[in-house]
Amino acid sequence: MPQAPVIDLAIELRGVHKRFGDVHANRDVDLQIRKGSIHGIIGENGAGKSTLMSILYGFYKADAGEVLIDGQVVRLANSRAAIEAGIGMVHQHFMLVDTFSVLENVMLGAEQGMALAPSAAAAREQLQHLADNYQLNVDPDALVGELPVGEQQRTEILKALYRGARVLILDEPTGVLTPQEADQLFRILRALREQGVTILLITHKLREVMDVTDSVSVMRLGEMVAHRETAETSERELAELMVGGSVDLELNKSLPNTGEVLLEVKNLGVRDARGVQVCRQISFNIRAGEIVGVAGVSGNGQSELLEVLAGIEPLSAGSFNVLGQEVDSKYKINPKTLRSLGVNHVPEDRHRLGMVKPFSAAETSILGYHDDPVYRRGPLIDGDKVTAHCQALMNDFDVRPPDPSLRSAAFSGGNQQKLIIAREIEREPKLMLVGQPTRGVDIGAIALIHRRLLALRDAGVGILLVSVELDEILALSDRILVMCGGELVGEVPAGDADKAQLGLMMANAREVENV
Repeated sequence: MPQAPVIDLAIELRGVHKRFGDVHANRDVDLQIRKGSIHGIIGENGAGKSTLMSILYGFYKADAGEVLIDGQVVRLANSRAAIEAGIGMVHQHFMLVDTFSVLENVMLGAEQGMALAPSAAAAREQLQHLADNYQLNVDPDALVGELPVGEQQRTEILKALYRGARVLILDEPTGVLTPQEADQLFRILRALREQGVTILLITHKLREVMDVTDSVSVMRLGEMVAHRETAETSERELAELMVGGSVDLELNKSLPNTGEVLLEVKNLGVRDARGVQVCRQISFNIRAGEIVGVAGVSGNGQSELLEVLAGIEPLSAGSFNVLGQEVDSKYKINPKTLRSLGVNHVPEDRHRLGMVKPFSAAETSILGYHDDPVYRRGPLIDGDKVTAHCQALMNDFDVRPPDPSLRSAAFSGGNQQKLIIAREIEREPKLMLVGQPTRGVDIGAIALIHRRLLALRDAGVGILLVSVELDEILALSDRILVMCGGELVGEVPAGDADKAQLGLMMANAREVENV
């Protein structure tokens, strides 16, 4: 009887369990990752992907089970132990010091002795070797804060490889990249694979899974429910495995029925806290019943534009008229006044502006609206009413776990996002300012959020949509504005746009015609 072929494994997890109080984040998880392969890990928000990868990277200790690296059981007490075992991780939010050079960032925490000059010379030589081998070309003397996002990501990969990573975990790696930068990243990942590096790719983008992985594992409700060879599966099968049933991804978007102008922006300029001009000469409008998308690589002024229009930051030049209220550098407006006019805001950074992490989910569900008499009993907030309100939002938007008393920080990022979006949509706005609505959100929740935004638009609400996800911009927008370097570099009707054209505009390629 022929023997089964021996699979050379880089990583094996056996029977891994992890609890956080009553939440069973990982349940008896088994996983095998072949050496020199690109392996996708997918699942809904709260499925346990991040917890599992945090165990592998030493952030958490499993309550039960084993981690094997190269066939040997290891105990990863912390991330330093994981790095020493050959595991590196590139986080969704880069762990870089903007005021340091690429070389200094790569060396940070891995200096070879007290004398920095010889250490820096050796690091420079090793960086050049890594760049040549893996197509990771970055100027070692460039300040990280002045680099494009794609080169910052390459710096993170270089950091991991410099520390000897043989296994590389990437968490949502294309969330802030242009299509061209994403293609370049995939070329780098394939080159790494050819050199024997094992890659674990955590992503919500099934198209990327199909494009770049060799195999994929699916998690649901803390359990590992399926393993597939990528060549033998499809986006639809993976989506159905993630949610445990059929999933409707069709939006059925109708033509817009536009009405009056709700927002008119004229020659708007913005300076940041350092006095640097981050937006200049921005002019556009939004009508009732349309979605105007703003495309651009993160860091090109979209965030500042959104915060000015939401009343969070002042403008430095120009003006805007929102629902009849004129705002300029002399007349400032605050978020509370805007909410009273019917302007609601889903912030790009949910942790900084959308919630208070130690607050309960019930408290988060009324944040910014806590003075509304409907939530009060005399001068005090009525806890029972707030809890019932939060429970209704959770049921409507499938927030998991559906527990209003749970601390906001205890929810996965996608479930935090669903609760914040539910809070703003429920207020029946006239104008919605929406930043990165599906960042870190799973495929089922993306479809839900997209349908809710389209329903608002069809009900006559005007929506300004800022997103780094071009698929999202193309799917939802009626008109698309493109920002680069703090300026609007073009406007395209959504029906005439494609990803390649928008990607070139986002990079401000001068050869783009008719923009």
